[in-house]
Amino acid sequence: MDNRMRGVAGTPSASVANDAEQGVEGWAVNRQGLVGQAREIQVTGAAEVCCPADRATVRFMVGNSKASVSDVTSRVSKRVEYILQAARQHGVREEDVTVRKFLHRDEELYHMNSEVTVTFSDFEKMEQVCIILLEKLDKSVSVGMPRFFHSAECLNRIRQSVCVSAVDNAQQKASRVSQLLGQSLGAPTLIREMDTREWRGKDEDGAQWGEDTSHAAAALLPRIPTITATSLVSVYFRLREGSRKKL
Repeated sequence: MDNRMRGVAGTPSASVANDAEQGVEGWAVNRQGLVGQAREIQVTGAAEVCCPADRATVRFMVGNSKASVSDVTSRVSKRVEYILQAARQHGVREEDVTVRKFLHRDEELYHMNSEVTVTFSDFEKMEQVCIILLEKLDKSVSVGMPRFFHSAECLNRIRQSVCVSAVDNAQQKASRVSQLLGQSLGAPTLIREMDTREWRGKDEDGAQWGEDTSHAAAALLPRIPTITATSLVSVYFRLREGSRKKL
């Protein structure tokens, strides 16, 4: 799956004064106040990562009515097995499939309804399974619209990625500033994540039908939701003496 991600780089400005406004907090001596302590620079770094949903669930409904329990159970079970077989053939794991059945009697007929819920991680295979079932089972199966969501693994990757990108942007900023001042950037001494935020993309289910037929069809297509995460970090770096740059 193609997770499209983007980072917001922290670009230092041309002067030290402007860099201070962009997050270069200033010089710091030994926080214990000891003489000869290596100098430090504190910078902030920000990043943003946007990722579409990586999972989708689809519900398949089948039902039938017969005069005997065995007949209606047999008919529905065959269709359910066909749905399960199609899912297995397209790489769906057993733990990603749930089956529910309900049998009731109305006067002289027995009615059985079954719901098969399948979770897909490959959206192309999801489309293929839906097409196959609609072609083979026709009106005896009802295929619901997919419901997209982010898995726990996907959310963890987003949160880690945005924090790492923010630290990397802070390091690039500190490196540029240290070069400007004729210093050599040392190892970080403190990294603190100051702020993190997450939000989901705006719900576009209320899109209106357009006058053009293509616009009308597009309004019926399910939207794949996205989630965006941002991170703001503060990083202290040691500064070492280097060849001073001639200004």
